[in-house]
Order: sequence, then structure tokens, then C-alpha cells
Amino acid sequence: MRFDSVKELRGESFRRLTGVKRNTFEEMTTVLFTAKCKQKAAGGKPNTLGVEDQLLMMLEYWREYRTYFHIGQAYGLSESAAYRNIKWCENSLAKSKAFRLPGRKAVAASDRAFDIVLIDVTETPIERPKKTKALLLGQEEAAHTENSACRGKIDAPHPLPRPRKRTAARLQAVQEVEGQAAS
Repeated sequence: MRFDSVKELRGESFRRLTGVKRNTFEEMTTVLFTAKCKQKAAGGKPNTLGVEDQLLMMLEYWREYRTYFHIGQAYGLSESAAYRNIKWCENSLAKSKAFRLPGRKAVAASDRAFDIVLIDVTETPIERPKKTKALLLGQEEAAHTENSACRGKIDAPHPLPRPRKRTAARLQAVQEVEGQAAS
């Protein structure tokens, strides 16, 4: 959805679609225009989307949490181009410091009482177990090396054949062969 189809929306309809009021959208646009002028001065390939479309794309990503692929298809861009545009908007708005939430200290110092506090935890990293040296080298614990057929049986015979004990005659024959080889 391009900005041309959205710019006729007013008031509550615009806020329902984008998540921000119209005047906030315009303030964000002016911040992005100044950032775009700085970017153009540095050179590079021009973007196919206007600043309003880039901002609308970022707000759609935040509001609907669609994938970059789907957003890119809606705007006629590749997945990586949609990612770059959204990240550029986010970074430019963050650098401007005009659209920041107050920190914990500022909220705690204010006299305003809050009835509801919302915490967004959708972007938390997944905790994964650490790889130990034993796992990296291919060593396993003793409990995992047991044969599954013998697990739980205390006096079960060993599943692998054991080496034969050398009988006295065989031991004598081996010693004779070793003695002949030595001389």
C-alpha cells in the first residue's frame, strides 16, 4: 500500500492504519527528509521509494509485524531492500532523538501515576544451551554410551564379544614366534 492511497485518510482512520497521528507522521517525515538530504550529499544510488512510502513501510512493519518479504512484495521491492529501508528509517528517527520514550529515571521522578504498564517481550533472544568442550570434541557421557537393549538390566551380558583369554598353549606359541622374530 503506497502513501498515495493513504494520504486521503484523516483523523482516526489514519491513526488506526499507521499507529500514529497525522501530525506525528508529518513530524517524522520532516526528520526523514533532513536525513535523506544528508544521505544524498554523501552520494549513492537513489531510492525508488519516497520518504513517505519508506516511513509508511516502517510503520506497517511495526504495526502489523509482517515479514520483510511480504512488505517488499507490497511495495515492489526485494526482501533485502525492504529491510534496508525500514532499518534506515528506524536509525534516522532514533538519531534525531525527537521520538524517544522517557527513561526509567524520568518516569520514576514524575508525579504521574500509571494505572497500566505494558511490556513488549516479542523480540527477546532464545536461550540456547552452551556447547561444552566434550560435545565439540565428540565425547559423550558414560550414560549415553550404554547399549539401549541393556539399559536397566544390572547383570545383563555385555552385547559386544569380549577378547579371548590366551590359553597357556597359545601363549607359548606366541612367545616362540616373538622369540624367532627377535633373533
